[in-house]
Amino acid sequence: MESIFHEKQEGSLCAQHCLNNLLQGEYFTPVDLSSIAHQLDEEERMRMAEGGIGSEEYITFLQQPSGNMDDSGFFSIQVISNALSVWGLELTLFNSREYQRLMITPINEKAFICNYKEHWFTIRKLGQQWFNLNSLLTGPELISDTYLALFLAQLQQEGYSIFVIRGNLPGCDAEQILGIMKVQQQERPKLIGENEAQSSSGMGRSSGQGSVLETGPGVEERVVDEDELRKALALSTQDMEVEDEEANLRRAIQLSMQGPVMSDKSMSKRGLVAKTTSSDHAPGSITGGAPQSEKLSAEELRRRRQAYFDRQFQQLAQPTSPKQSTESTESGKSGTKEDAQAKRSQ
Repeated sequence: MESIFHEKQEGSLCAQHCLNNLLQGEYFTPVDLSSIAHQLDEEERMRMAEGGIGSEEYITFLQQPSGNMDDSGFFSIQVISNALSVWGLELTLFNSREYQRLMITPINEKAFICNYKEHWFTIRKLGQQWFNLNSLLTGPELISDTYLALFLAQLQQEGYSIFVIRGNLPGCDAEQILGIMKVQQQERPKLIGENEAQSSSGMGRSSGQGSVLETGPGVEERVVDEDELRKALALSTQDMEVEDEEANLRRAIQLSMQGPVMSDKSMSKRGLVAKTTSSDHAPGSITGGAPQSEKLSAEELRRRRQAYFDRQFQQLAQPTSPKQSTESTESGKSGTKEDAQAKRSQ
């Protein structure tokens, strides 16, 4: 692979890169191609002048910019064709009827030039293998014989114009080396823009690993690792969450201690309080309350409150004694007999 000449993209000089990659050497410069473009422009001007230098067509032609080159470095197919003619090479449109009648298999050709939206690149056979020498790639891309036809068909579907190179290409070192050995490519080259984006992101990650902190004038600067900063922020957030939980717990305990105590009126409605005295309750109960001078913990207060309500619930759940039920039954019977005697007397 190192023996293959491959010019990478610079500006919009893809036509120059396409020609040099095809010829496998620095054969053309932007100045050379500009000279060819100016020559073509002059030939076109002379043909237009044959109709009269005062004609509207000639005046319009002079006012229009060159169609063979521009300031960005683009060159037309006419410039490329004239440049190749110096080496006795010709361009034939791949999908033209004339070429299709020849019924030539693509792998039997020597090279192709492809164009789409003012971008030119070369596909060339070196030795027994095909290579995509696109200047937008970071290096030559190996193409198998089977994939070549599919690749050309894909380019046509995408709108590329494909030209076949006819003639004998100049010899090169890559042709001789690859003629006696085949190469294998473990990793396909990437687009230059994609490779630069990954490189810049990697540089950003590496440069972001350490940050310089100025602790004050006259104090030595200190480099802090970004991971350590993230860990410190995470620990700080956890501490804040723990403090919030503890604050919420303290507020809940305070609300429990200040919880609403049922009034005598509401308790009497439910039959929970009849006639009670302060001596009926244990010290520290809800009704009696704890001495003001005594300070109870939240747990002790909760335990005493629970004990008080347990006693109240047990009193309500106690069944009526058998003696009371018997007296109520006898009183009911005596009341019934007195009512019957009253009715007879009437």
